[in-house]
Order: sequence, then C-alpha cells, then structure tokens
Amino acid sequence: MPLIRAFPGLRPAEGRAADVAAPPYDVMNEAEAREMVDGRPWSFLHISRPEIDLPQGTDPYASEVYAKAAENLKEMEREGILIRDKKPCFYVYRLTMGEHQQTGLVAAASVEAYDHDRIKKHEFTRPAKEDDRVRQIDALNAQTGPVFLVYPSAAAVEALLNEISQTPPEMDVTAADGVRHEIWPLDDEEKVARLTHEFDRMEALYVADGHHRSAAGSRVAASRKGANSSHTGDEAYNYFLSVIFPHNQMQILDYNRVVKDLNGLDKETFLTRIEAVFQLQTSDQAVKPERSGEFGMYLDGQWYRLRLDAAKIPSDPVARLDVSLLADNLIEPILGISDPRRDNRIDFVGGIRGLSGLEQRVDSGEMAVAFSLFPTSMEQLMAVADAGEVMPPKSTWFEPKLADGLVSHVLD
Repeated sequence: MPLIRAFPGLRPAEGRAADVAAPPYDVMNEAEAREMVDGRPWSFLHISRPEIDLPQGTDPYASEVYAKAAENLKEMEREGILIRDKKPCFYVYRLTMGEHQQTGLVAAASVEAYDHDRIKKHEFTRPAKEDDRVRQIDALNAQTGPVFLVYPSAAAVEALLNEISQTPPEMDVTAADGVRHEIWPLDDEEKVARLTHEFDRMEALYVADGHHRSAAGSRVAASRKGANSSHTGDEAYNYFLSVIFPHNQMQILDYNRVVKDLNGLDKETFLTRIEAVFQLQTSDQAVKPERSGEFGMYLDGQWYRLRLDAAKIPSDPVARLDVSLLADNLIEPILGISDPRRDNRIDFVGGIRGLSGLEQRVDSGEMAVAFSLFPTSMEQLMAVADAGEVMPPKSTWFEPKLADGLVSHVLD
C-alpha cells in the first residue's frame, strides 16, 4: 500500500471556488459561522457546520445535524456547484499569507501507514471530538476536512511541485482573512507516479494539525473493513484526505498563555518567586521572545522579560519545549496549574492575535497575567513525534490555515 495516492477529488466547478471555500470548521463558533454564511448559500460551512441551517440551540452532535450535512452536500452536487474529477489526481496547493508562501500536495494518505506510526502523531485526542468526525465522515461518505501533514523537505518533490505550479492555477481564491489559496489539479500519470514514488521513499510523515480527523479516518476504515467481506485494501476508505507541506516552509506562530489569578499570591510575592527561577527584567515595550528559554510576562500594566538559565533546559524533546519550560518552572509550581487541559484558570491565545491580544485580556480584568512564548519549531515537533512522545496542549499555532471545500475525498 503506497504512503499516499491520487484520488478523484470532489471540488468546486469552474468559477465556484470563491463561493464554496470556507475556513476550517473548528476556528469559529456557531454565531460566527452563521454570520459568515450570510449571503453565501454555497459556502462549505453549510456542510462542515450544518447546525447553522437548523434552529439556534440545536445540539451540534444531534443526528439531524449530520443528516443536514449530507443533504447539503447532495444539493451542492445536484446543482453542479461541486463536481467530481473523472481521473485520480493529486492537487498542488499553495498558500500565500503576506510575504509567507508554502506549496504542498493534496493527496489521500494511507490509514495503514497511520496505524503503524509511519504517519506520526504528537497529540492526544478527545473521544467526543473523534466521535463527531467519525459521524460526519459516515454521514457524508466523504472526508471534507483535510489533515495537515508535513514531510521532511525533499528537493525532488519541491522541484516537481514548483514545475507544476508555473502555469495559472485552476482555483485561485483570496479569503476574507487575506490568505490566497491556489490549486493545480495533476492527473498526468507519469508525474503522479513520480510523486507517489518520492513519497514512498520517505521514512515518515508528521501530523501537524488534524489529529482528530486522522484518528476518525482510521476508525472509519476499521469499521468499513470489518463490514466488507470482499475487502481488498484498495478501497477509498483505506485512505484519508490530507494536505502535505515540506517542513521548512511551515510557519508556526507562538501560542501564548493567560491566567485568571496569581494563585493567592500578592504581586510582590509572585515576582519574588519568579526571580528565584528566572532572570527578571522590566521592559518599556511588549516582549516578543527572541529565543528558546525566554518569555514575556504582562502583569498590572507592565511588561517583563523572563530568561531561564540554559543549564536548566533539559535534553528531553518534550521537557525542552518552551511551553513545557514555562509550565514546569512557573505555571505549575507558582500558579498551581497542573492540568492545563482541564483547569479553567488558564486560557490560550494564538500568536496571530499579537501581543496586544494579551494586553487586552489582562487590562480588561478578565485575566491577571499573560505570558508570551517563543514558537515551537517544526524540528522540535518532529523530534517529539520521532520519540513517540506527546506534546503539551496548545503547543503549536500554524498559519496560514487550510480552506475547507476546495477538494474532498469521497469514500466510494
């Protein structure tokens, strides 16, 4: 079974990509999704967030929500908004956000490789979210939300992707957030075979984002295999929808922390305890850490720069992450937060919101203190996955985000 393979994608008809393209289903709440589809009857949010077409207050996990998604997908096909390619294709996908650009490949990734850890994970999943994605896939008989994968940069792959993308793209959409999405379908059998071969030579791929979608793809495959007495391994359900980028083109932003209180400490005692562990300096401007082991802290209208002695940074791939260094040296021992997954005293702010986003949360009185972090690197993520370890929650914030609806993977 190849690591990846081409597939006949379900995608917007000519001239319809801008009508269909939508942000990932999990980056907005229901109210925001309802607002986004105003005047956009063919937005893919009608499929990825179908509760927006049902009465407000509908349980998003109710059976009628998944049925509505299937109904909306069939309507978009019936009306010719979405069409399915007749031949198996790869799809070159380029994202442009300001000066940043990354070019990858939309492909069907092997569930078998995922199950045997050749497609490596770095996060735990939550059963409820997995169940949701399984029910969505089964209702649609399609995977519509791509898993964001990364491969170790390979010159032969990048050269071929760049060659293909020299022509005008077949789909070219600039989203409301200013991110440009370009797609080139590739059905040339010789080039498809070359890309398949180059990926097969790789030791592993890495899940950057989409752990619940990939886990759901594996569960659907196992269920359908068990129910299919004629199973061959060639069925579409043996693969899941993915977009794969080279690791050296990825952009990971900081994923910062805000905490509601000082764990019963007054300001002076809090700062004294920090000084026992970190070098602490006040700053006249917002602190954006410049290296690993350095942190910004915003407290009572004042920014501070915190530096951890290099000798205190361990070699373990998880423990040396900046999110771990902050947790192990300050957030747990001083602020008393040992389980950031469940403790509602802590919240997380993606770097896309900037340092002003941290200041606002503290100045409003909602939070007592904020911390800015140096971003996790792709090399660190891959090292954690290679070690079979799991990263702390909210360790990475990838930008730009993929769009939903530009290519879907039908399971028949």
